[in-house]
Amino acid sequence: MHIGLPKEIKIDEHRVAATPSGVAALVAAGHVVTVGADAGAAIGFSDGEYRAAGAQIAADNTEVYQADLIFKVKEPQAEEAALLRAGQILFCYLHLAAVPTLARELLSRGVTAIAFETVSDTHGGTPLLAPMSQVAGRMAIQAGMQALEMRHGGRGTLLAGVPGVAPGRVVIIGGGQVGANAARIALGIGAEVTLLDRNPERLRFFDDLYQGRLHTRYSNPANLEECLLRADLTVGAVYLPGRRAPRLISRELIRRMPRGCALVDVAIDQGGIAETSRVTTHSAPFFIDEGVVHYGVANMPGAVARTSTVALMEATLPYLLRLAEHGAKAAFQADPGFADGLNLARCVLAHAGLAQDMNLDYQPWQTLV
Repeated sequence: MHIGLPKEIKIDEHRVAATPSGVAALVAAGHVVTVGADAGAAIGFSDGEYRAAGAQIAADNTEVYQADLIFKVKEPQAEEAALLRAGQILFCYLHLAAVPTLARELLSRGVTAIAFETVSDTHGGTPLLAPMSQVAGRMAIQAGMQALEMRHGGRGTLLAGVPGVAPGRVVIIGGGQVGANAARIALGIGAEVTLLDRNPERLRFFDDLYQGRLHTRYSNPANLEECLLRADLTVGAVYLPGRRAPRLISRELIRRMPRGCALVDVAIDQGGIAETSRVTTHSAPFFIDEGVVHYGVANMPGAVARTSTVALMEATLPYLLRLAEHGAKAAFQADPGFADGLNLARCVLAHAGLAQDMNLDYQPWQTLV
């Protein structure tokens, strides 16, 4: 199969879908790989290394998009979507519930779009989202610490505290990979941490793991309000596969939160959990609304692109190899969790949650692939 790895053009995005070693594995499996010029240059992977691995180097992404399968990191931008064609396979992060205009564009083009973030495993996890969730969760505390600095409009709280001064209070909403990793870092620096989740088993897990160092609360409106009105930093870490993030924090509640506190909304790539949240960039990550410093970067792992690229490729490459070798139908039949990644094909939505959010018809993958 002919596989294309374009250079990412989303603002402040320096990740690439595969390292030279990943390309070498694809070539060794008998596939033709075309890589966009300078696709990995920003993180130390030169065109020469990709050539040595067996890739063809394309002068621009127009040539890359002639491939049968497009393997990339982030959702296609407008000029990339215009290059897609019917029957082509797109394998990347999509988060279509938050960008219905892109979903409709992909539907109109008849592409087969497989989203990293909705692929599942036998335990109900999201194995292709997990590595970036781990990065984003760890970065969330780092971003929150910056947001709390006076120069960004924060209230000037040091989360770690100092001898004789209480540490800052961190509230984490959601106990998945993002929440777990945010909790790990926040506790590691000495903050007072409360984590809310709806799953009692997940709360028991954290309680057993941290032996009282982490406070756990059931996620309901009353507990959420109580915690947020005392928080220095709130981390939004809720994820519903394929669905838009639930709006758990109203503007009225934001208005009542401590002036200068921070909200790092990691769920922004699925639309965000607060009414006040909006997408920002690494170049301009913060904004203030209702007195709260917001951080809404939708591609957080792009800030540490080399680490993120290697971690992402290790997770996605086995799936790509099966997809390229056997085709979508056989790969999905062998692994139903992989089939959960199919978002649309043949101009029809194939993910029930996405279809519900977009109020469009849905068909199971067996009828489309």
